[in-house]
Amino acid sequence: MDGICTLANDRVYDQVIALLNSIEAIYGQEMPVCIYPYDDNTAQITAEIARRPQVQIYNNQESIQRWDEFARTIWDIHPTAQQNWLKIGRDKYHRFGTHRRYGAFDGPFERFVYMDADTLLMSPLDAIFNQLNNHDWIVYDFQYTDLTHVYNPDSPKLTEIFSQQRLETEIFCSGLYASKKDIFPQIIRESLLEKLTQGEAEILYPDAPDQTILNYMVMRSGISSYNFANHLSESEKTGCCVTSNHFEAHNNILYDRGNRLTYIHYIGLSSNIFRQICQGENIDFPYRDIFLHYRYLHEPEKRPQFKSKARAYNAPPSFSQRVLKKLGLVS
Repeated sequence: MDGICTLANDRVYDQVIALLNSIEAIYGQEMPVCIYPYDDNTAQITAEIARRPQVQIYNNQESIQRWDEFARTIWDIHPTAQQNWLKIGRDKYHRFGTHRRYGAFDGPFERFVYMDADTLLMSPLDAIFNQLNNHDWIVYDFQYTDLTHVYNPDSPKLTEIFSQQRLETEIFCSGLYASKKDIFPQIIRESLLEKLTQGEAEILYPDAPDQTILNYMVMRSGISSYNFANHLSESEKTGCCVTSNHFEAHNNILYDRGNRLTYIHYIGLSSNIFRQICQGENIDFPYRDIFLHYRYLHEPEKRPQFKSKARAYNAPPSFSQRVLKKLGLVS
């Protein structure tokens, strides 16, 4: 069975609802969805999906604990990650929970497309699922143009482990990918951990913990991967990131030079922005109306009606906001 997966807790509730609605807009209730819990804070999501028979929250505790231990072991091996995280006041493990998306390798879908909670589906996924007939890992992004958010470029081991050509073509963003159940069985996981223990952990980029581990797992295990961005012609390929300002909206679908996007990724925008706008704050950000359309697809009467002047999502804080933050009254 094919399905779509995401990772979430109630902190990204509004974004999850928008994502689920965008999937329903394409597939109705025929596409099953599995939500992997970032942590135990999922009461709102649980209540919401009771009305969505095609959606489930993953609850295989053995699988969750196995991937928790896998991630902890990797960051315990890393030479500098934990020291750096603790210096700036973070927990011993940074963004612990992001790796729980790896539970998709245990089921419930034989083949799946994973989508971050801050994405929206814009097109059917037939081409991606079809490509899984030929490869074990499918992506569609342009992360290969920026190595620095995937691996540590200062590590001399990096080009000993992976050729420059592979680093320039095979790295990917973990915001959307497709793969298969059981692609990383125990024997492969143990082999990867052994290599990391022998010194390869230093190539990992700690500030994107799930993304760097996934890239390492895929590239080091040697499974067959395919990036549509490297194979489609210039006239066919589209962007996917909110940072691209030239997409055009028609009937609440985004197009890039006439080509329909597969998905839009609101990468780099804090979940606070989406929560605040759904609470009525007039915050402007790229493709805001697209997000609001899908967030309130089934309850348009609840869509916020803004009366104040919009402020840009990246506007510097006002004096009063700075004072409140200094007093610890806002986050």
